Amino acid sequence: MGKRLLQQRRGKKRSISPSHRHRGNVVYPPVNSDEGIVEDLIHAPGRSTLLARVRSMGHGKTLMIPAEGLRVDQTIRIGEGAKAESGSVLPLKAIPVGTHIFNIESRPGDGGKFVRAAGLGATLVSAGARPVVQLPSGQFKTFEPECRATIGRTAGGGHKTKPFAKAGNKFHSLKSKAAKYPRVRGVAMNAVAHPHGGGGHQHVGRPSTVSANAPPGRKVGRLSPKKKHRKGKKGRR
Repeated sequence: MGKRLLQQRRGKKRSISPSHRHRGNVVYPPVNSDEGIVEDLIHAPGRSTLLARVRSMGHGKTLMIPAEGLRVDQTIRIGEGAKAESGSVLPLKAIPVGTHIFNIESRPGDGGKFVRAAGLGATLVSAGARPVVQLPSGQFKTFEPECRATIGRTAGGGHKTKPFAKAGNKFHSLKSKAAKYPRVRGVAMNAVAHPHGGGGHQHVGRPSTVSANAPPGRKVGRLSPKKKHRKGKKGRR
């Protein structure tokens, strides 16, 4: 009897990141004008960057994504009247054009949705009624002027240069993100475990392209290319 493939087992909610290990909701304080002091920089499983525990004057303690170079006991200013310096949180209409920003709100007050991974930074390209931001991918996106963002780049930009050194470190790192490690190749499996498995040596044994209408247990490899329909041209007789 065959086994279910990895992509089939994901439907059993086994690929969901374990929320009980997360530190909490990472959002901006709901107030529009406030100051906060960084109490601690903590490690957050499932995230590539650290988290800053900020004690604000008007909203207690909040978890925020720190800017590069942020330190403990540093004061963070939130609101339109804050100075445009690294770590400050301002609405896009109050940020000078050309400034690097991160943790941008999709809608005013949602706490931040864009550019939250370690070492990233977007650029405010133009201001006005609909500010334009160039995301790290190069895409240009418009936002509402009241959407807030943090000045600078996210902390932890050099985390990819640190070697894992052991397979166990890699396993636990990806486990917190609900990613499977190690990833075994299909041709290295037995015939009951994968359509590419089995045989005297490691080879696919059949065309590696499959139809887009194939069932989940057979849809492995590469999807067949779309057929090109030439309009107005007759085929050869």
